[in-house]
Amino acid sequence: MSSLIPEALQSIVSSFQKAETSKRKYELLLAYAKRLPPLPEEERTEANLVRGCASRVWLATSFQDGKLAIRGDADAQLVKGLVAVLVEGLSGLSPKEVLQVSPSFVEDMGLNFSLSPSRTNGFLNMFSLLRQRALAAQLMGSKTCAVFS
Repeated sequence: MSSLIPEALQSIVSSFQKAETSKRKYELLLAYAKRLPPLPEEERTEANLVRGCASRVWLATSFQDGKLAIRGDADAQLVKGLVAVLVEGLSGLSPKEVLQVSPSFVEDMGLNFSLSPSRTNGFLNMFSLLRQRALAAQLMGSKTCAVFS
């Protein structure tokens, strides 16, 4: 399967590539965190809790008309910025498109050098969870699937 960087995610990657210092990348993450809509309390469930993150992170997903809708939140602002990157970069894609996105976009953003190893690992765990849910939706073959939230 060939790798794909969707337009929204590519725009985010480009913004981070222009940020030449770790400090500027952190500032960008904090700006993304501020733009993230609040996650409804009823979606802060054990099923939506991302495993392997030092912070508490929730990712709620649903598929409507064959497209992924992601909602999320975290209890740490930098991590909330990482959640926002995934929400903005992957929402609106089909399960197949999500599965074609390579985790190498993290390296393209330069975050692997700016974040601690535990935060980088947590970000990859978030991305992996979204890919698992996309695969499940693709295998189920339904146009509307809300079992994940």
